[in-house]
Amino acid sequence: MGTSDGSLSGPDFASGVPFEQLREGEPLLGHINGEAAILVRVGDEAHALGATCAHYGGPLAEGLVVDGTVRCPWHHACYDLRTGEVLGAPALSSIPCYEVRREVNLLRVLGKKPERAKAAGPSSSHPSSVVIVGAGPAGISCAESLRREGYAGPITLIGTEAPVDRPNLSKDYLAGNAPEEWLPLRTADALEEERVALKLESPARRIDLAARRLELSNGESLDYGALVLATGAEPIRLPIDGAGLPHVHVLRTLADSRAIVAASATARSAVVIGASFIGLEAAASLRTRGLDVTIVGPETLPLARVLGDEVGAFVKRIHESKGERFRLQRKPVRVTASKVVLDDGEELAADLVVMGVGVRPRLELAEAAGLRTDRGVVVDERMRTSDPHVFAVGDIARFPYDGELVRIEHIGVAERQGRTAAFAMLGHTPKVRDVPFFWSAHHDVTLSYIGHAERFDRVVVAGSLDARDATVGYLERDRVRAVLTVNRDRAGLLAERAFETGDHATLLELVGPGSTRA
Repeated sequence: MGTSDGSLSGPDFASGVPFEQLREGEPLLGHINGEAAILVRVGDEAHALGATCAHYGGPLAEGLVVDGTVRCPWHHACYDLRTGEVLGAPALSSIPCYEVRREVNLLRVLGKKPERAKAAGPSSSHPSSVVIVGAGPAGISCAESLRREGYAGPITLIGTEAPVDRPNLSKDYLAGNAPEEWLPLRTADALEEERVALKLESPARRIDLAARRLELSNGESLDYGALVLATGAEPIRLPIDGAGLPHVHVLRTLADSRAIVAASATARSAVVIGASFIGLEAAASLRTRGLDVTIVGPETLPLARVLGDEVGAFVKRIHESKGERFRLQRKPVRVTASKVVLDDGEELAADLVVMGVGVRPRLELAEAAGLRTDRGVVVDERMRTSDPHVFAVGDIARFPYDGELVRIEHIGVAERQGRTAAFAMLGHTPKVRDVPFFWSAHHDVTLSYIGHAERFDRVVVAGSLDARDATVGYLERDRVRAVLTVNRDRAGLLAERAFETGDHATLLELVGPGSTRA
């Protein structure tokens, strides 16, 4: 990470840094051999790592150092201080790690350490082969974690589309701020280098649990030692007149996003049906492209069910300030070639329509196989299903969290679950306890959400939402179940750590001082 003109900032670590200049657990930004790096003191030791997060380039110098890790302030990727190894999503790749030599009271950073190769371990303790159904973030994370942890057996990845960075489909790519070459999570060549066989031609059709065999729709069969279901979710298309017209779109895949981008080139007006996270992000992106945008939803305030009335009203003000219009407490009843007709008779001009009304988990394979399901595929804390050789991760997984079974549809959760399943197959234990995290972009405001509140009876706001400087707590019977931050990245990292360790006092402190109650 450097300055705004691209130059490097801070000391040249190759020339040396006085040990006493480092403050315990506070990264010092500098550079080594023309690359930005951070130097971190932990006790009498010092560690040097690349300064840029492998996910979206977040500034690790502004991150949190705790328990032998450094965490990115933007999206909470986590790295091992000693090795640079990635320990937590949404990053998939490790960062450079450098040799540090102490000369009395001077620290010199030398060259990069070679990436640490992990021993494969006894083959008898590992599955003979791993087949992963679903080439999205959960499936990719699982495959790469297996290789990173030393698994040497065959890995086959079954998908219906090449793996892409799904959040960008409704955010920067749809808005025209990110080129398509940024989207692949992993290319076919990169997977081939990792010895992961990618099959996109034929979807999975049937699981034979007794034989440990997966049948594909082209008649091919694959035997497995372990099977991972990462089949994701299907976007819902409302069953109303005109829902299948060519200018009506859902948004889930790269093809969906490409189609909306193409349609926006000639459209002047857009109606987004659904004031959901993806609906609002799509609305912001289309507005950025210059379209007149109207958002339709049945609720009184957008996102209020998940984030509360005060945050919902704040989000609504953000979108309205950019010229978007809301038609709330309304439902669409019909779409024509040029309009969306609402249940009160109002007709909205619509050259382009996007439905963002939620998704359904793809459970057909699991249900047909007889795996236990309950509004998702039920798994244990290691992502294992009712069959000990089958795992489920991502949008389909209903997993234990904070004393109840939950299903969460966010990329960071999916990637972390893929890693957890890989570790479980190999008998390894992750170093970091996973805490749900997601982010949502609304024009120039990003909401970061840590934890998970299925229910809450009180919302506590510390700071000011309108000043875009706030920490929001979601409490159930005085227990903080989730925390949302606006421009308080460090507070978000501290909240994540508090959830990891069960430190409720810190959570209360984060949402307490100067708060208002809603």
